[in-house]
Amino acid sequence: MSRIVTVAAAQLGAIQKDDSRQAVVRRMIDLMDEAKRQGADLVVYPELALTTFFPRWYHEDRAEADHWFEREMPNAATGSLFARAREHGMAMSFGFAEITPEGRHFNTSILVERDGTITGRYRKVHLPGHDEHDPERTHQHLEKRYFEPGDLGFPAWRMLGGVVGMCICNDRRWPETWRVLGLQGVELVVLGFNTPSVNSQKGAEGLEKRMFHHKLSLQAGAYQNSTWVVAVAKAGTEDGHHLMGGTCIVSPDGEIVAEIAHEDDGIVVHPCDLDATIFGKETIFDFKRHRRIEHYGPITAQAGVITPK
Repeated sequence: MSRIVTVAAAQLGAIQKDDSRQAVVRRMIDLMDEAKRQGADLVVYPELALTTFFPRWYHEDRAEADHWFEREMPNAATGSLFARAREHGMAMSFGFAEITPEGRHFNTSILVERDGTITGRYRKVHLPGHDEHDPERTHQHLEKRYFEPGDLGFPAWRMLGGVVGMCICNDRRWPETWRVLGLQGVELVVLGFNTPSVNSQKGAEGLEKRMFHHKLSLQAGAYQNSTWVVAVAKAGTEDGHHLMGGTCIVSPDGEIVAEIAHEDDGIVVHPCDLDATIFGKETIFDFKRHRRIEHYGPITAQAGVITPK
């Protein structure tokens, strides 16, 4: 019998600097209601779903950015979202800026069960950008200033009758992300992203190539680990800064099976048969039979490149 999880990728359009958490949550609830009407079991929202992409602004005192962070989850602003998910019996995943009781700062995503309990937490490992103001860039990308690298690794969880993992935005570009999840038998990976449409260090790259690299990363990760991938954008122009779309669902064969072509709030729903992951996992990507870990030492022994002498 097939194990079908009907997933809604819930894209958010632009969130402006002055938009309140409550206004954003109202938009998220509207998308959840539509996902329910279309029979979704799981709704996936973007990275930093509750706020604008604030790492584009430099604060000399980084604590001035703390008002973008959540100190608990759920909280007063998001309680209604959790309540609606419980009412619908729908699981969900979304990203937010987290500040821990110890004062540590992370770019975080959570998995929430149908009853509203948080079953999984992931903190972004591969932080892009820089940590000091860079006048040579067309715009700032200061994730390294406002966040610490995630400290939880790449865990996976039993959920919705399968094995579910998370990653966030830039993580999708790193094959190590996918393989660590793949080695846990992951069958569905959910991820949100906020990706500028312009490369701050290579403005001539163009949106078409940036979208190509985005989809290439998702499709390769899905195929090489035989897993479904649900990637959800925050898109549109936030306070004069454009974020590209590219929300899509990718099959374990690496094929894009559903996508959103616009940059506004919206959903795309697809039935993901988790049993479709089995063939790849038992044949070409049967890790137990085919991996040769005796040759992979440099992957964890070194960070930078060491060229041949």
